[in-house]
Amino acid sequence: MSIKEGWERFSKSQLFWPILALAIVLLFNLIFTKDFFSIEIKEGHLYGVAIDILNRAAPLMILATGMTLVIATGGGGVDVSVGSVIAISGAVAAALIGGSLQYVDGVQQFVTNVSMPVAILAALAVATLLGAWNGFLVAKIGIQPIVATLILLVAGRGLAQLVTQGQIITIYYKPFSYIGTGFLLGLPFTIFIVAALFGLTYYMVRKTAMGLFIESIGINASASRFSGINVSKYVFMVYAFCGFCAGVAGLIICSNVSSADGNNAGLFMELDAILAVALGGNSTSGGRFTLVGSLIGALVIQSITTSIYALGVPPEITLVVKALVVIAICLMQSEEFRKTLQRKGSTNRGNQCGKIEAKL
Repeated sequence: MSIKEGWERFSKSQLFWPILALAIVLLFNLIFTKDFFSIEIKEGHLYGVAIDILNRAAPLMILATGMTLVIATGGGGVDVSVGSVIAISGAVAAALIGGSLQYVDGVQQFVTNVSMPVAILAALAVATLLGAWNGFLVAKIGIQPIVATLILLVAGRGLAQLVTQGQIITIYYKPFSYIGTGFLLGLPFTIFIVAALFGLTYYMVRKTAMGLFIESIGINASASRFSGINVSKYVFMVYAFCGFCAGVAGLIICSNVSSADGNNAGLFMELDAILAVALGGNSTSGGRFTLVGSLIGALVIQSITTSIYALGVPPEITLVVKALVVIAICLMQSEEFRKTLQRKGSTNRGNQCGKIEAKL
């Protein structure tokens, strides 16, 4: 395959516009943000803005992975409750780990209420159960996805505050903070969590028939059902998996700040997750999907956020600036918008040629 053929093939792929959007954001920072790509090594750990973007984007990338599969099932598939599930996951982990000051072998130290692995498994189990509840409402009862998950969006914050008793629970147990702030092989540990979860998901949807079944359901659920695919089973599984992803993201966020805030943890992250899937080149009407594109979309969002803070944009207008940048990227990715610009450009060139010929 020649370079020209390779370029034409890449430019028509689903990943072309997400990668181009990320490249433009990074190029902007290369020019206007000082030391954006500078990386330092301190005590064997890598530090820098680029590393910080990867670290802070980890919860969003995990959310986007689960949200991609939900949206791919079509029929208006979406899970707007993931932000509340994040809060519940963190609240459960914090309540179970807790910690009290005790003397162990004559040394004063914090001791957990239950072992950390048990607390983590319990938090993930609760998050998966909540996702399964969404799947049950959508796949078995037939409630519209946005309505079914809206129930948990509203009730979830209340559940999280019930667990935390309306307080911000501080976790003093040091090993728990390793999940969100630890380093492995010089890189933030969260990057390895994202890589492991993404690798497992990618294997399941691309190396087994599951990915084809999900895409088939998203394109035409009725035809998939008649062809023998158990549509309700796969829709149920996808929502349960999305809840699991929200649980992992909740543990990372909770660990990062060593506390659980049932009111603010994961607030509005469901919107960023949906936006990451859309910016990643995925159709919100379901069908064909790309997990890599969703990860790139999450990195685009985090890069924009970091850039806004790095440039010193006043806090009161950061959301407006972020929205304008996102709108520009969405317009750039819109095939219809590009065709409109091309038609307008052709019309203007035609008018100019007509004027020149009239003068001659």
